[in-house]
Amino acid sequence: MLPNRMNLTRTTEEQLKKLKGYTGITPNVSARIAFFRSIESDFRYQGQEAKLDGSLVLDKYTWLGETSDVTELVLKMYYPKLDSKEYQQAWAAHVEDGVASIRNYRNLSDLATAI
Repeated sequence: MLPNRMNLTRTTEEQLKKLKGYTGITPNVSARIAFFRSIESDFRYQGQEAKLDGSLVLDKYTWLGETSDVTELVLKMYYPKLDSKEYQQAWAAHVEDGVASIRNYRNLSDLATAI
């Protein structure tokens, strides 16, 4: 369903890298946290296509890890009629939405308490 190689917008990627500097959490792990924070917040992808121009192009398993099946099932449940490219757009939109709620934490302890 999701393509094997994925990336995010440059802005989202920069925010994830900044978060890594503060907390030590790698961008792929913080992207997973951001995705599920977005799902919990009831954000829904409206079909707006973003320019996925980030330089961090990783394979699906690196981005999603052990959450890959759950992530794809959630996307399929919320957006049953999308194609592979649109699923990547939806995933990236959720990561972008979710990173807004975690990007300002300055240390791992505060982030862990918040999530």
